[in-house]
Amino acid sequence: MNDPNCLFCKIVRGEIPAQKVYEDDDVLAFHDIRPLAPVHFMLIPKEHLASLYEAGMAQHRTLGKMLALAGELARKEGASDGFRAIINTGRVGNQEVYHLHMHVIGGPDPLGPMIQRRK
Repeated sequence: MNDPNCLFCKIVRGEIPAQKVYEDDDVLAFHDIRPLAPVHFMLIPKEHLASLYEAGMAQHRTLGKMLALAGELARKEGASDGFRAIINTGRVGNQEVYHLHMHVIGGPDPLGPMIQRRK
């Protein structure tokens, strides 16, 4: 099911253009409009799922596919020596769009620390 007001659902439906990296019946990958590194794209399920909090075993096939595709697509996009896969969840996780999405970020240079440690 799709959410008529969700930004990413609109991209899935073709109502908003996106620079696609990959697409099949279950998932869509597209470039981030504000990239943080030379390689930065999102992998999303085509079915609307607000966040990882709502995911369950019913979504295991699609979530597994997203993880399995991340490396292959990262290499094709130019991340030849590693990448970072991030799924922000909820307010504390700094999720901006409430449609589950995985950022795949990489490039030729090291990305630096993931988050700052609290003292």
